[in-house]
Amino acid sequence: MKEPDDQDTDGEKSDRSKSSSRRQTQRSSKYESRSFIKEDTTDDTYTEGEGSYLDEEDTDVEDLEGSSSSYQDDDLEATRQSQEIPAAEEPEEEVTKKISESFYYDYMEIASIPFVTPDSNIPLDLLTLSHSFGYDCRKRANLQLLDSITALYIAGNQLILLNLKTKEQIYLQSSSGEGIGVIGVHPDKTHFAVAEKGSFPKIIIYEYPSLRPYRILRDGTEKAYAYVDFNNNGNLLASVGSNPDYTLTIWNWKEEQPILRKKAFSQEVFKVTFNPEDEEQLTTSGSGHIKFWEMAFTFTGLKLQGSLGRFGKTATSDIEGYMELPDGKVLSGSEWGNMLLWEGGLIKVELCRIGNKSCHHGPINQIMLDEGEVITVGSDGCVRIWDFETIDTADIVDETGLLQIEPINELQVDKNVKLFSMVKMNETGSNLWLAQDANGAIWKLDLSFSNITQDPECLFSFHSGAIQDLTVSPITYLMATTALDCSVRIYDFASKIPLAQMKFKQGGTALAWVPQMVSYTGAQISVGFEDGVVRILEIYDPKGLTIFAGRKKILDADLQLKHVFKPHTSTVTALAYEHDGEILATGSKDRTVFFFEVERDYKPIGYINTPGPVRQLTWSSISHPETTLLIICENGYVLEAPLPTIKEEDDNKIVSYEIKDMCIKCFHFSSIKSNILRLIEIEKREQRKKLKEKEREERRRKLAEDEGEEEEKELQEEAEVEEEEEPLPPIFIPPTPSPILCGFYSEPGKFWVSLGGYDSGFLYHCAFPPYDKNSNFKEQKDEPFDFRFLEDTENNPVQTITFSVNQTMMFCGMKNGAIRVYLLSENDPSLTTLEDYWHYSVHDNNYGCIKSITTSFDDRFLMTAGVDSNIFVFNIFSEYMLRKDIKAKVPSARFGMEVEPIPTDIEDPKAYSIENARRKREYDKLMKEVEEIKAGKREQLKVLRNEFRKLLEMNEELPKHMQFKRTDFDLDSKIRAEINRKTAYKLQQVRKELAWEKEKHELGLKKLRNRFRDPLESDTIVVHAIQTDHKISSYRLAQPSKYSKLKRPSQTERRTSKLERFEKEGVGRKDSLRDTGGSVAVQEESIIEKGKKFRPKTLSEIMVNNQIAKTKKLILKAEKAQIKIQQRKKEWEELYKSKPADDFEDPKDLQAIKEAQVYMGDFNLKTAPDYKIPEHMRINAAKKEEELGQLDTLAHGKKRQMNKCILSLRDLKVAVIEEIQCLVQELKSIQSTLHRAKHIPIPQIPQIYPDEVPEKRFRYNEEILLNFKQQQMKKEEEKSPQVEQLGSAGSAGGFLKLSSGKDGDWTTRDSISRSSKPSGYSLDIPKFLEFPKAEPTDVELEIMKRDEIKHVYMQQYLVNRIKELIVTFDAELRVLRHQKLKLDIQMKLSDLHHVTLFQEMLLLKNFEKQENTLQERVNSLDKEEQFMQWKINETFKEMEEKKNEISKLQDQEKALYAGFQAAIGENNKFANFLMKVLKKKIKRVKKKEVEGDADEDEESEESSEEESSLESDEDESGSEDEVFDDSICPSNCDIALFEMALQLREKRLDIEEALVEEKKIVDNLKKEYDAMSKKVKIVATNLNAAEEALEAYQREKQQRLNELLVVIPLKLHQIEYVVLGEIPSDLSGTLVFSNQSLGRLQERIVQLHEENCKQQKLNREWRERRKLLVREKREMAKTINKMEDTVRQLMVSKFGRVVDLEALQTLSVNTTLEELKIRKLRKELSNAKEIKMWEEKIAQVRWELMMKTKEHTKKLQQMNDLCIEKKKLDSRLNTLQNQQGNAFQGLRKADILAKEKITELIQAQAERISALKEEITLLRKKGGLILPPIRPSQENEMGPTDL
Repeated sequence: MKEPDDQDTDGEKSDRSKSSSRRQTQRSSKYESRSFIKEDTTDDTYTEGEGSYLDEEDTDVEDLEGSSSSYQDDDLEATRQSQEIPAAEEPEEEVTKKISESFYYDYMEIASIPFVTPDSNIPLDLLTLSHSFGYDCRKRANLQLLDSITALYIAGNQLILLNLKTKEQIYLQSSSGEGIGVIGVHPDKTHFAVAEKGSFPKIIIYEYPSLRPYRILRDGTEKAYAYVDFNNNGNLLASVGSNPDYTLTIWNWKEEQPILRKKAFSQEVFKVTFNPEDEEQLTTSGSGHIKFWEMAFTFTGLKLQGSLGRFGKTATSDIEGYMELPDGKVLSGSEWGNMLLWEGGLIKVELCRIGNKSCHHGPINQIMLDEGEVITVGSDGCVRIWDFETIDTADIVDETGLLQIEPINELQVDKNVKLFSMVKMNETGSNLWLAQDANGAIWKLDLSFSNITQDPECLFSFHSGAIQDLTVSPITYLMATTALDCSVRIYDFASKIPLAQMKFKQGGTALAWVPQMVSYTGAQISVGFEDGVVRILEIYDPKGLTIFAGRKKILDADLQLKHVFKPHTSTVTALAYEHDGEILATGSKDRTVFFFEVERDYKPIGYINTPGPVRQLTWSSISHPETTLLIICENGYVLEAPLPTIKEEDDNKIVSYEIKDMCIKCFHFSSIKSNILRLIEIEKREQRKKLKEKEREERRRKLAEDEGEEEEKELQEEAEVEEEEEPLPPIFIPPTPSPILCGFYSEPGKFWVSLGGYDSGFLYHCAFPPYDKNSNFKEQKDEPFDFRFLEDTENNPVQTITFSVNQTMMFCGMKNGAIRVYLLSENDPSLTTLEDYWHYSVHDNNYGCIKSITTSFDDRFLMTAGVDSNIFVFNIFSEYMLRKDIKAKVPSARFGMEVEPIPTDIEDPKAYSIENARRKREYDKLMKEVEEIKAGKREQLKVLRNEFRKLLEMNEELPKHMQFKRTDFDLDSKIRAEINRKTAYKLQQVRKELAWEKEKHELGLKKLRNRFRDPLESDTIVVHAIQTDHKISSYRLAQPSKYSKLKRPSQTERRTSKLERFEKEGVGRKDSLRDTGGSVAVQEESIIEKGKKFRPKTLSEIMVNNQIAKTKKLILKAEKAQIKIQQRKKEWEELYKSKPADDFEDPKDLQAIKEAQVYMGDFNLKTAPDYKIPEHMRINAAKKEEELGQLDTLAHGKKRQMNKCILSLRDLKVAVIEEIQCLVQELKSIQSTLHRAKHIPIPQIPQIYPDEVPEKRFRYNEEILLNFKQQQMKKEEEKSPQVEQLGSAGSAGGFLKLSSGKDGDWTTRDSISRSSKPSGYSLDIPKFLEFPKAEPTDVELEIMKRDEIKHVYMQQYLVNRIKELIVTFDAELRVLRHQKLKLDIQMKLSDLHHVTLFQEMLLLKNFEKQENTLQERVNSLDKEEQFMQWKINETFKEMEEKKNEISKLQDQEKALYAGFQAAIGENNKFANFLMKVLKKKIKRVKKKEVEGDADEDEESEESSEEESSLESDEDESGSEDEVFDDSICPSNCDIALFEMALQLREKRLDIEEALVEEKKIVDNLKKEYDAMSKKVKIVATNLNAAEEALEAYQREKQQRLNELLVVIPLKLHQIEYVVLGEIPSDLSGTLVFSNQSLGRLQERIVQLHEENCKQQKLNREWRERRKLLVREKREMAKTINKMEDTVRQLMVSKFGRVVDLEALQTLSVNTTLEELKIRKLRKELSNAKEIKMWEEKIAQVRWELMMKTKEHTKKLQQMNDLCIEKKKLDSRLNTLQNQQGNAFQGLRKADILAKEKITELIQAQAERISALKEEITLLRKKGGLILPPIRPSQENEMGPTDL
């Protein structure tokens, strides 16, 4: 064993042994509070509990590396005194100092040490850890890597650093001694954290590789830590506690300070991690929850805020594995194996596989992100790789909330593997991982998924789960263990290596090494299993065996099954060999103990029943006078059984193995713990009384000397008061007996036991009562006669006990995983010296109960095995040093061992035990006798049936009038009816009993059909030839593969961008919109025109139309001239455009050259380094899958076609056989009339073989079922020879006969057809009397002769016809067979091609992800380039349009000047003045200034410069001619021309402003064009780089594809590569061409030669053509010059000068004036219509006014009537009030209010009357203003109703 900072501790042993285990926590707390540096002279004080530290600047010591004990011990007392200052003395102000980075703790001070009884001579190093063979594989995150060769894991109270190469182990002890909770490694692998268990456990940070304790974090949780995790930078540590507090703490671990702390959840928390991208975010998960945390700054400071994930519709799940995505989302696993994507505290989507299959079969335990891929680790033993982008962008597609995805790659580690966690190994250039297998292994996995990927390698194998038992060899250093993981393992604990293991179907529960007296080499062990089986295994060295060929590796040791038997029906709990090795005793939970005779191959002796489940078996030692077996039961019973008597009896005569006459002694434990406690309390009180009595005597004596009798009376009164004491503890017996955990013999008839439950804490010494045959075990109550108190075992009882070989040490395995060693005196069976002990925690304190503890044969080693899967080997302290070269000796293989037959193992857990098999044999024997009796009765019934049948036959032979009726034979009709009723009832019951079996088998049959039958499209059919041995078989054809159905879209295919789609579809859409708009407009116009046709025209309309027609004619004439000019211009432009440039090249020639470059001349091999893959030849996984599907479809179709041909051939054979049967029948009838001598041998009728009609295998009838039943019974009889054939066959046959008679529905058509065949019974047919034959006449002889000749001919014809049918069928079969052989060759080639395609597809899938990324980049850049190019083109088009507009404006300006010049005329004296007016530059106010736009400050500098230049020009012009005034027309000047000049000037200014604006726009567009051109160049450069990267990746992919081996079968004549006339041995440099390709290449040579000649000829012809064109061009130039001179002369002769004809044609019609005239006419017509419409409206309003007047008159009359009536009512009311006023002194309040309301109403009505009168007067006036009537207010309207 190696430990860090190992030092010689001999001088400190006595000091360290002075503390007790109860004071161990006090000692550790003192260690926590110690000061590890010298006190400084400053006045600074430090916080208690956190340690006192100084910076390097404040200390006198320059270097504080590690634990310098030289000054620690000196200052220890001073430090304690400073820490134990009373609370009243307040220290000075506390100042927390920063911990020095070079500070380290002392490991020897921190690590827990064993407890030794004070004042004992037991050394501290009594036991030293030598090796650990176990691994707690089910502990979370219990596998970490510190570097590429060092693994880290927890084993009980030790932390083990394992060297993966040398297998060397280094151990670090826990500081608390109560176990380690979890470990975590720093991201830089420089430190690792050890989070412990216990009361307020610590987190110790160790430095690696020095292994020195660097920091200690305290008070993070109450009991234990569940998980720890460093952040990505490594400066923070997160920890989460376990039950009961579940505290989440964020630590600044370098300063040992907690930053934040909060309760994580109310249930178990499994894991906590930081987000790698955001350290302020954390995630916790656990039982039924996941929680998202954030460190947020609030107004009170930094806080931890958590939000619980809500599952919503998804079922709540425990979450083991999860992963934080970079954007804050979280991907987690679930219990059912799907992945959950969380966003914002909710499940965004649930990810599953295609077909709603789960991502893993079982929980997902870990999720990681590595190199852009998501890795999931599942309990199903699979590691799957998923695409990160698919998961990151996943979203819900339907209401189910599921999204189906498939993994990129997956790795199935092994069958029985349950992966729990994985860590990546830091090996450059590889993708290797270490995996923690919860089934007890550490795997090395290669996740590179390439052609050289390594298979999963199991580096270490361990037990998984609780280890049940451990035993050691009696002669060497071998150890055997077993556990419920169904394995038995052998270890060499001296050499620290595992040797062998053997797996079984059931878990092992008990072990015992066979004594040396039985196996002198010590090579056998006996193992008990949980199904009650006991196996004897033999260990041997396989190197001694004969080495067989093909054996790869020879192990150091191996196991072989020697014997196997099953004595029990439940778990075997104990095995014990008698000290002489003659008898083996086995105990079980089935409350039996079985005895076996070892020498006779473990022949069973018998068994005894026990009152409870057996816990332990122990034989008495040699020192005892009689050999007895101590049987300890769990429920408080202890039995002593004598050695069983071995009787020589015949096994066949023994009915049962139970031993009933054995004298068994029983001890039924009765609790005495309460009595013990009571006695202890009494002793304590007596001692206290004695002490008080002594004190009282002393006081009495002193007082008597001083004062006298009065004081004596006072002392007596005090004594009487003190005598009143508390009651003693009550006597308590637990209602449920405490379980007995272990025990051992002390003396004959006496034993010690250790109990759990209430009675723990003591060892009880018991004695068996005398044997009483009539005593009842259950009523018996026995008490131990002595006990020994065991310190600190009240809640930690002793589980198992063993002794050293010399009986001087007793080793105890405790419930909390600790080892306790007691030193004993020699020959002390009463354990009187059981006081001093050595105690040390080794296994896990919570669940590491020690199941077995034992020493080696020489007391040098101690081995322990615990429930926590750990196996520890300790060196026992000895004065003699151990030899370092100790090694176990594996027993050599026995001679002839490899030839010995291995016994048949019992694998079925339901197999009969020895006793049950014996009882079954007796039962079968009894049933056999019963069946024999039944068979005799059946024979008697058969005889009676035969007699009855004879009577029936005799009755039928009688005349009918004498025959008895069938009913007359019935003695009683009720009997038959009752029998039928009972039979029907029995059938119904049998059907009910078999209904479940029937349903079960139907479901099984359905599953088998779905699995094996339904996927088949056609089964194999073999058609045999009739005369020869030839045969042809069809293809066993399955349904088409998924590749033939699947066609997934290729992601690497170039998608058309939106721009391309716009370019393709945009024009069409616009045209369609225009077309539709035009059609709608045409429809509207047609409707309007139709309406106009039917409406008569007015005179004004006719005038307008005439004017329009005249104008149109003039305009049309001018437009035609303009169009003619424009057309001529266009023709010239097109002609000039069609003129090729000097460097022009024909596009057809360019296309031909491009095609030639692509398809011709470049025949680089695909293996060439400069090979460039053409675009059309690029391949990806989708295309390869499609190609694979096409191949499968093609092969499937050909196979199906061949199967159809074979089926038709089979049908032909059936038809031929039927025809042959008919011919043979006819032949037999003919031969029946011929003489035997003239018979021709009848050809044999061909038969249909079973494999020709395989579908008949699925047809069955009763006979087939009976045969099948008999076969099954025969197989069962072969397995169990005890079962007799007669009984089983008789019962089964009887049942089937009974069912066959009734259940006719189950029979098939075959059974019906068979039943319809003639039966084999011979009927007695009465023979008729034979008459003597007469001799035939001559005519009859002639007829007979003729018939004979005819029949002979027909016989020969039929035989020939049969042979012809057979020969024809065989010929058809041979032809089809030949075709199928050819097809088989094609199918084999297609299979080879399929393999190649599949390999290519797998390779392409590995490349697919990166290729898609590159292709998407190319596509995006291509789209960007196309878009920018489109934008450039649009900008260029817009710029060209603006230039055209500028030229048009310039043309308009020229035309304006030309038109004005033409209007002035040539000899006008005011021409200069008018031109000045026209050209005068005037600064006009812009529209923006008029409108008050605020953007005038943002005008360009160019516009301001132009304006300033215009102003300066105007000023200059003004200065030149100050008299010039354009506002006044000079005298004698034509006013029309002056006005025209002013109008044209305005028009000129408009044109100039438009020109300035257009030029600005052109300049901006040019800048934009230049910027976009630069961007296009950059994008083009990036695109070329991306395309080159894609091309390089395509080349790499092609190279990898070239590495794949392709099988091409060739014949010798196809190989044309020969060297010296022979085929070379190495064909690696050859090329494979198809004949078609080779022929095409050869033909291409001839074609190219012909094309070359043709091109040369064309070249000569085109040169001659060019010369001719040059000559014609010169002549055309001369003609053009002559025509130009002619035109110029004609213009001068007609106009006097050269004139612009276009300008003259534009002045032919003044379109503006004509348009204004037409507009004037139309306006007059519209005004006339509008006047007419208003006149009609006025008449209508007058009519309405008259009607309103009448209505108001009626209302006035009504109002007048109402006013009159109101006055009457007022007068009557006044009279009534006056009459009643005498009765009342004053008016009431209600009357006053009523009066006020009435007064208001009258006033309102008066106002309304006056308003109406005014309105009436106004209406009477002619033309008066009409006002709306005055409406009363709401209160006035409601007034009358209130009354």
